[in-house]
Amino acid sequence: MGKYLYSASTGGVYRKGFHAVIPEDALSISDDVYRDLFAEPLPPGRVVVPGEDGLPLVVDSPGLSNEALAAAERAWRNAQLSQTDSLVARHRDELEDEGGATTLGAEQYAELQAFRRALRNWPEGDEFPLVDHRPAPPPWLIPQLQ
Repeated sequence: MGKYLYSASTGGVYRKGFHAVIPEDALSISDDVYRDLFAEPLPPGRVVVPGEDGLPLVVDSPGLSNEALAAAERAWRNAQLSQTDSLVARHRDELEDEGGATTLGAEQYAELQAFRRALRNWPEGDEFPLVDHRPAPPPWLIPQLQ
């Protein structure tokens, strides 16, 4: 009997004498199985799940549902819009000032507004919610937000 126990109900690994409480469904696994599945991180996209026999096995991660991906990308999009709200407000305030000098040049402001428009339109696009197809900010924007 190996010194490690795997519980299908919790997905956890236990050791007799170390863990005070061990689930009733815990099954003995070999040191090799423990080392291969639990001692080191698995490659990206792989997860440990209980097999039909209750023992652990590695499978491809099921990933997020389309609804979950869309919700996550809408949250990212909304955060991008919120982060740039202050730049738009500052630019408008500076234009109303007597001097009319602005932190952003006219071209930068146009690029900012184009980026914000792309963010708003993105959920209706064919490539939504693929992360690789997020609207790209103008290169000068990131330092402005810091």
